[in-house]
Parts: sequence; C-alpha cells; structure tokens
Amino acid sequence: MVSIISGLMEGMVSGNWLYFGDNLSVLRRHVKDASVDLIYLDPPFKSNKAYNVIFKERNGAQSKSQIEAFRDTWCWDQAAAEAYEDLVVSGPEEVSRLMQAFHQFLGPSDMMSYLAMMAPRLLELRRVLKATGSIYLHCDPTASHYLKLLMDAVFGTRSFQNEIIWYYRGGGLSKARWARRHDVILMYSQGGAFFFDPDAVRDEYAQSTKERFAHYIGNVRKGHDFGVQRLHPEGKHPDDVWMVPIVAPSARERLGYPTQKPEALLERIIKASSKPGDVVLDPFCGCGTAIVVAERFGRSWIGIDITPLAINAVRSRLEQTFGPGVEYEVDGLPKTVPDAEKLAQEDRYKFELWALGLAGASEQREKKKGADRGVDGRLYFYDEGPNAKAKQIIVQVKSGHVAPSHIRDLMGVFDRENAQIGVYVTLKQPTKQMRAEAAAAGLYTSPVSQKKSPRIQILTIEDLLKGGRINYPAGTRHLRRPAPRGNKEREAPERLV
Repeated sequence: MVSIISGLMEGMVSGNWLYFGDNLSVLRRHVKDASVDLIYLDPPFKSNKAYNVIFKERNGAQSKSQIEAFRDTWCWDQAAAEAYEDLVVSGPEEVSRLMQAFHQFLGPSDMMSYLAMMAPRLLELRRVLKATGSIYLHCDPTASHYLKLLMDAVFGTRSFQNEIIWYYRGGGLSKARWARRHDVILMYSQGGAFFFDPDAVRDEYAQSTKERFAHYIGNVRKGHDFGVQRLHPEGKHPDDVWMVPIVAPSARERLGYPTQKPEALLERIIKASSKPGDVVLDPFCGCGTAIVVAERFGRSWIGIDITPLAINAVRSRLEQTFGPGVEYEVDGLPKTVPDAEKLAQEDRYKFELWALGLAGASEQREKKKGADRGVDGRLYFYDEGPNAKAKQIIVQVKSGHVAPSHIRDLMGVFDRENAQIGVYVTLKQPTKQMRAEAAAAGLYTSPVSQKKSPRIQILTIEDLLKGGRINYPAGTRHLRRPAPRGNKEREAPERLV
C-alpha cells in the first residue's frame, strides 16, 4: 500500500518514507533530532559525474542527460560560494576552520564545490543520528581523503571506527597504473556506545584454518597456559576488507543504474549496525538498494533523492521485489493536477521526467535540453516472442499550451523513428481537433494476439494520476529488467521515529 503526499509537511511521522527533493531541505524539515539508527550514503563521486544517469534498457539504450542538480555539484558557482560562506560564518568551529583550509589549498575548484555541498548535509546527518547510531559514507579514492577530514570535523576524530575497503573484480585495465579495484566506506559512530553486532555478519573460516585448529589441544606460550583455542561456531570476526562482487550485467538484481551497489554489501552493513525495527536512512537513495535490503530484514527506512526518475525506480523495485502490499509513504511528488502545474512552473525538466515515469517510459537517451528532436521518452515492448525484434513507443510531454499541430508533428516523428505507437502526454486538456487528428492515425495490430491499440494516443496528467496507462498489446513485456522478487526475513516491529 503506497500513499503519496503531495505537499511538504513539517515534522516526521511513523512509517517508511520515500522523499522526492533536495536531501538538505528534507532533512531539515522532516527528520527529527536523534531519530535514526543507521545512515548509509553513497553521494556522487567526482569520477562519476553522471550520478543521475539512471537507467539502461535491456536493448542497450541509456539515458545520457538527467537533471542538472548534481552536475552542478562539481561546478564552483555562486551557489557553491554561498554555501562555503555560510559554513565559514555559521558552521561549527572545527568545520569552519577546515573549510577555510580546504579553500586555501583547493581554491574555487570542482572539489571545493563538492565539499561545500557535502558539509552541511553531514552536519544534518549528525543531528538526526541517535547516540547509539552509526554512519557509513561510501566514496571512492578520488575524494575519500578529503571526506575523511570532513567527517573528523563533523563527528570528531574519536568517532572514527573503520575505513572499510570494498574490493571487487571487474572493470577496465590501465597500462599506466595499477588497476583500480576498490571503494572506501568510512564508518563513524555518534558516540562511544554505538550498536555493532559482528555475529550477524561473521565469515566462514577457511578450510585450512578449520583443519589446523582441529588438532589444537591448548595454547601454551612463554610458560603460560592460555587455555584451549577454539574457533567461533558462527565463523571468524569480520574485518575491514570486504570482497563482495559488483553487480554483474547479467545479475538478476541489475537495474541498469551505473553506480548500483550489490545487495550483499548493504546487507552486511545493515545487519551489523542495526536491529529489526531500527530506522535506516539513505539520503542519496538512487535506485534503492539500501531501501530494499532494509525492508527485507525488517528495518524501517527513509529514502531521499532529488530525481523523480530515481523515486519511480525505487517504487518499481519495491513492488517487484515485495509485491504491491509493501507499505510506505511518498512525499514531494505531485498528487493532483495543481501539484503538477506547480512542479511544471518551478522546473519543466523535472516535470517532464516525472511525467515520463508516471507514464512508464524512460527518458530519451542522449537527450539535451532544447534538442530532443521530438522524442522525450521511449518504452520498448515485445509482442512477437522473446527472440523477436523489440517494438517501440515514443512519448512527447507537454506542460504548456496545446494545439492540433502538435499531434501532426508527433505523427511526423512517429514515422521518422519507425515507432509502433506514439503518445502525447499533456498537462492541459486536448482539443477536439487534437483527438480527431490522433484518431485519424489508425490502429496498431499486434501480429500474434491481434490486439488493437491506437497508433497515436493522448494522455493527460489527470488521466495518469487517475490510473490511466499507455494502451499497447496486453501480455507483452517492456524492456526494463525487473528486480528479483524476495520476501522479508521477518516482520518489522513498530517504528521508533
């Protein structure tokens, strides 16, 4: 059961929450002090500027543009300068001094912009973290050394617990340097009495260790008997080097998200640093791996992302993994036509991405603002069996005025792209002449099922909000890879927030 809350609400309520918006604003307005048990964040890396390039279809088409918000993360501009000044003037002394030192060394650079973006968010994360909680900051070697200093300033050097090395195979090789095969995960606690359960993630002993210890009858060193050495029945104590495979292109959990982390990695963090019923927060939730793992193991969760495509991805993944009965609230996405009009006025590009997700389509690959050649999104489907060529649906989204010429233009694009179905999604109500133009385009007939679908379809935002969908042959499947279906390990106890 999913509820969508269209407006922003002050204060946090119980239940699982998925927020669309800037995580800094969401944290300040919605999440209470000391209300979260575990935080995992995987912010955009300098080495992967296209953080929000989310989906890759199974036919290889990939979105190339996405929202500008995190591209701007790596650009020193007026917003970055203002964020820096706020930290220097109003931030805690340790953070203020460190940011000034960074600025003296880095100057007005891309890295300085990134640190100015991260610092206020880390301060908010410290505020919402419980005294017994811990935070895991996932980064790559490009920025890990800067982020380590920033985490020391925010949480204190005594709160540093581990630098975890996630080692993985795969990726390209370079003749000029060693192969890059690891990420860094910085673990900090809020205080000294943080929760940690190593028994939940113990590793199996190597066979050679088992054989060696099978013959030990005691441990006598330097004349002292230290007793019989025994192996822990649940395995060896986990260390800070984790060998977890990356999500392979053929893996069932692969969604096409370029920075997608394996569920096994998040399972290790969530099991060790939280209990059933605890609250897990991911402020850069992306495709929702932390959210899915938290749900599976009976934790409550809060996910935040600034892209509507990511929010739609998490919603789809939750439903595909746990079924339609999974319970959570969605905040920040339009629920009514006036909400949609407001989003269109604030940011037409975000409106477009939201509307595409609502219609079930993905953003046009390599689409640039103002140069989409008449295609905003696409949806692929099969209706002649899995080995046949994929068919395509092209989608246009309009948030402004409408006219019959728009339908004629869509028909021209439809023919040029060799599409089977064209869809016109509009915020405004279409005219009778527009509907007549669409009807004149005729029907597409599926060669197998003989199902007939209008070749040109008009869907209003009002239609989509009421459950309307694109009409294409029933029983076909579109090309987004589904997440593997799973079940919760246990029921989640009452929320603690």
